[in-house]
Amino acid sequence: MPSELISRARLSTLLASARSHRIAVVGDAMLDVYLTGDVERVSPEAPVPVVRVRDRRYALGGAANVAQNVAALGATADLVATVGSDESAQRLRDLLTNQGSESRGLVQVNRPTTTKTRIVARAQQVVRVDDEIDDDCTSVEIAKLKAAVTRAVKESDALILEDYNKGVLVAPVIEHAIAAARKKGIPVVVDPKYRNFFSYNGATIFKPNRRELEAALGAAVDVEHPQTLPGLVEKLGVEAILLTLSERGMALIEKGATARKGVHRIPTTARAVYDVVGAGDTVTAYLAAMLAGGATPLEAAIIANFAAGVEVGKLGAATVSTKEVLAAYDEHGNRDNK
Repeated sequence: MPSELISRARLSTLLASARSHRIAVVGDAMLDVYLTGDVERVSPEAPVPVVRVRDRRYALGGAANVAQNVAALGATADLVATVGSDESAQRLRDLLTNQGSESRGLVQVNRPTTTKTRIVARAQQVVRVDDEIDDDCTSVEIAKLKAAVTRAVKESDALILEDYNKGVLVAPVIEHAIAAARKKGIPVVVDPKYRNFFSYNGATIFKPNRRELEAALGAAVDVEHPQTLPGLVEKLGVEAILLTLSERGMALIEKGATARKGVHRIPTTARAVYDVVGAGDTVTAYLAAMLAGGATPLEAAIIANFAAGVEVGKLGAATVSTKEVLAAYDEHGNRDNK
């Protein structure tokens, strides 16, 4: 079980060290907008419900939510992403500043800030409106991103590459970021999407979910026998793959793994699952922060798994503190001993 693979003292040390770390987060930032209201009638203009808005809420999404998760565990997040010259960009900057992350790495580009507006009535989403352009960034924008990445990596203890297929993590940016991190000797955690799935050579931990991996491979993945995947680690050119499996937990496959060594199944520690939204962002943030503190890939994965178990017990994309992770570890140990 996870609590048997890392001692409480070691866990406490790694969690406490997070406060001294600085994490560069490079990827696609988004602004999430939630319009919540009531439906009392159907529109006379079309057969659609009329939602009278009672509440308007703004939240960080995509790579910005990863940065928020980094800040929640006590580390400093330095976000490199693109935004437009619009109101959404300013709201995103304000939200980053309010929760303790830096926004100087935001590069202004000639496109709208990716904004996802969800209209909710009676606790049910009626429709989602996406305002975005997801073409690859231009050569001029790529040059600005590379300069921002150079500065952020130089000042950081770990690097996260968070891809949502919105045009930031194109091959030149990916290669530049990983080369900068390797030159400094800091770990790299990748949360990939399909466009550049095989472009992360040199990463420390490559973290797809099952659906993303199957889409990239064009074939089903046997999650009950992850020992069939070591060849993929070498193909990707990474140190380890952490395959997230929702309610089944995770599978860690390390470089040089065989059927009997270097393959680890990490079962979920969640007591109840209310909402899986944002769990992947929590895992990514904890992986990077723990690796920055000297954790092995297995230790980092175990700790991130405890954090995910806490996150899915909350509604919506939520953050998880180090105190909550320590409490989850203690509770899990007590359950195992009953």
